[in-house]
Amino acid sequence: MSPRSASVNEELRRRSRERLLQATVELVAEHGYEATTLGDIADRAGTARGLVSYYFPGKRQLLQSAVHRLMHRTLDSALEREPRTDDGRERLARAIDAILGLARDEPLLMRTHMAGILQAEGFVQCPEQQRLAELLRDTVTRYGSADVDTDYPLLRALLMGAVVAVLLPGAPMPAARLRAELFQRYGLDWELGFPPDGGPPDGTFPSAC
Repeated sequence: MSPRSASVNEELRRRSRERLLQATVELVAEHGYEATTLGDIADRAGTARGLVSYYFPGKRQLLQSAVHRLMHRTLDSALEREPRTDDGRERLARAIDAILGLARDEPLLMRTHMAGILQAEGFVQCPEQQRLAELLRDTVTRYGSADVDTDYPLLRALLMGAVVAVLLPGAPMPAARLRAELFQRYGLDWELGFPPDGGPPDGTFPSAC
């Protein structure tokens, strides 16, 4: 049997890494961060335990990469949803709704992710985070930003703050109210993106933007 080519080996490594990231998202969402072990993740992914340490320095870094992958895939799906559009305002509205939707649909996972970012390890730079950043930067560019290097970090910070506000234990903010504030900040009509049922909160949209 001839040895595998470099491209085949690279594809196998990519698939193994993807399985580990997907298994991490599933297990942390099901059981929480503390109850999920690296061995559990390897078993769910169908890979050797040593591969986890080969790809990731620790569980916290693995989780951040896994959640960044989920965010990237969710955002990409929202931006490319039919009917597809190149309109910058619509794409920004979809981006906001996609991230707020993750806070709504995956509260345990997103709360754990945000808590990890605030710990000593801080914000992990990884391929998944870079792909997410590229999508958000492209969204800001299409929206019409004249200074993407300033406006992209601001949008990222505002979205992170909104997720924290939705998930804050004991004092959560309604997602619809946060959506309205973000939409008003960026001059977006409430009907753009994927508006929730019930219309905007009272007093947030006194007139069309």
